[in-house]
Amino acid sequence: MKRSELFFTAVLVPLDYAVFVLSACIAYQVRYLETVQDIRPVIFDLNFFNFLYSVLVFSAIWVGIFAITGLYRANERRSGRDEFGKIFVACSAGIAVVVAAMFFSRYLFDSRFIILASWVLSIVFVSIERFSVRELQRRLYAKGVGLHRAVLVGKGEAAQHLKKIFKEHPRHGFVVVREYAVFSQDVKNELVDLAKKDEFDEIIQTDPNMRREDVKEMVEVASVWHRDFKYVADLLDTKVSNFQVMTYGEIPVFEIRRTPLDGWGRILKRVFDIIFSSIFIILFSPVMAATAIAIKLDSKGSVFFRYKRVGEKGKEIGFLKFRTMVEGAHQMRYDEEFLREHENVRQGSPMIKFKDDPRITGVGKFLRRWSIDEMPQFFLVFSGRMSLVGPRPHEIEEVGRYSDLQRRVLEIKPGITGMAQISGRSDLDFNEEVRLDLFYIENWSLKLDLKILIQTPLAVIAKRTTL
Repeated sequence: MKRSELFFTAVLVPLDYAVFVLSACIAYQVRYLETVQDIRPVIFDLNFFNFLYSVLVFSAIWVGIFAITGLYRANERRSGRDEFGKIFVACSAGIAVVVAAMFFSRYLFDSRFIILASWVLSIVFVSIERFSVRELQRRLYAKGVGLHRAVLVGKGEAAQHLKKIFKEHPRHGFVVVREYAVFSQDVKNELVDLAKKDEFDEIIQTDPNMRREDVKEMVEVASVWHRDFKYVADLLDTKVSNFQVMTYGEIPVFEIRRTPLDGWGRILKRVFDIIFSSIFIILFSPVMAATAIAIKLDSKGSVFFRYKRVGEKGKEIGFLKFRTMVEGAHQMRYDEEFLREHENVRQGSPMIKFKDDPRITGVGKFLRRWSIDEMPQFFLVFSGRMSLVGPRPHEIEEVGRYSDLQRRVLEIKPGITGMAQISGRSDLDFNEEVRLDLFYIENWSLKLDLKILIQTPLAVIAKRTTL
């Protein structure tokens, strides 16, 4: 690692600590401003120096929390959005530690405002501080300071792509000083001469299919002359956004992760589903009760429509929604005479959807228009058979006609809403729906779930206004 990178990594620790202290002190001063006291008078006596002593101690704890969350990992390249997310989580954990410490010590802090303001200011100030540090580092890279001088060895698209990326985006901190299509004894000798003159920092193998003997010799050159060695892994010619490296007995093994919804991601999503499905069940219980009465008054049959659909990993799940069609409507969609009389608007896809479907009841039209028929699925989310956000539940008959690519949407639990629903609702082309669902599966985050949930009512309203 370059000395400049070591400096920028190490300097984050004292800077973060200073910002934590500064945030708390500013929060303290703001609380005593006359304008703030006019709104809420200060009825406590909090000595600043006693307060500062506590801040100095807890700021050190916050630095430790930042270290645990990976915010001091050397040479880790993350986007500004990812770093802000980690800062938010770490600062929130820090405040939780402060509150827990006061609780267990039975010490009632005099001002909740100072605690809340310290939390908000720390997130803002640390984000600004780290952005400034990264921006300074990028500007130095642009001027050629601290760049990794790389030698590329290997032919193919990977070599050309890396060369282009390093040239067009100096923020990565690399400059290509030499490149060789193949490795040979002459190349080895030239690399040794370059190393003696200190004209490069690392070798990057860009051809994953290079001979083992050649790779061993390159590694030896890098080791003997104290240069770094990197290589482009052969990930089965598959473009992937998630992978993990594990070591078994000093042997590195690459795992292609199909989705971030694994491990803690799966746990967080389940907790998210339980909390919000409970809230929605309580919130919409009057609507569901009124809907059940309306269905019974409108047509004969059960209030609910129960049948099997395909869920996670291709397993069948019991599905539940308010009945919006006449009895026996599900089997009519496969009746040849019915199909001849009614046009399937999803021609060319495994899905079946009829224009002006005659099977839908009067109340059913209203329920579908406002997506009220899907509300009983909150109970399926609470029980764990579905999720609030995910690909739509799949018909058993349709899945049998899915292509290999389309079957990938069965990777996770189906959802009440998802990328497809907020991007076009039922009018979306099936292949485009698959593309959106695969994007969600490969790029899941709680932030994305929240965004989809917030946009779902807007999509329902937009659909209603176009009818």
